[in-house]
Amino acid sequence: QVQLVESGGGLVQAGGSLRLSCAASGSIFSITAMGWYRQAPGKQRELVATITSGGSTNYVDSVKGRFTISRDTPESTVYLQMNSLKPEDTAVYYCYANLKRYSYSPSWMNYWGKGTLVTVSS
Repeated sequence: QVQLVESGGGLVQAGGSLRLSCAASGSIFSITAMGWYRQAPGKQRELVATITSGGSTNYVDSVKGRFTISRDTPESTVYLQMNSLKPEDTAVYYCYANLKRYSYSPSWMNYWGKGTLVTVSS
């Protein structure tokens, strides 16, 4: 079993900050990329930020300069520091990890957390 557990969501006023955390646990051989998606009410899920095992990062344009993704590789944990939050950042944020459960696993697979709600009030 593999589990990804998010924490850190909540209600914040526009201009405020939140820090999301996501810890992966269970039978994991290796993790390549980790990151965050979000889904706002009535909208499709979108990729927010990713970070590879080598530390390379990528962000959706709407959060560049405001959000920072980081990773504690030994702890299989990924963070999302969100600053200057806007009402349009309101969404459920989902963590994911692209991983192999065993050394002999044929392919890398994505595993998902259950999500954490971020609400930004105007």
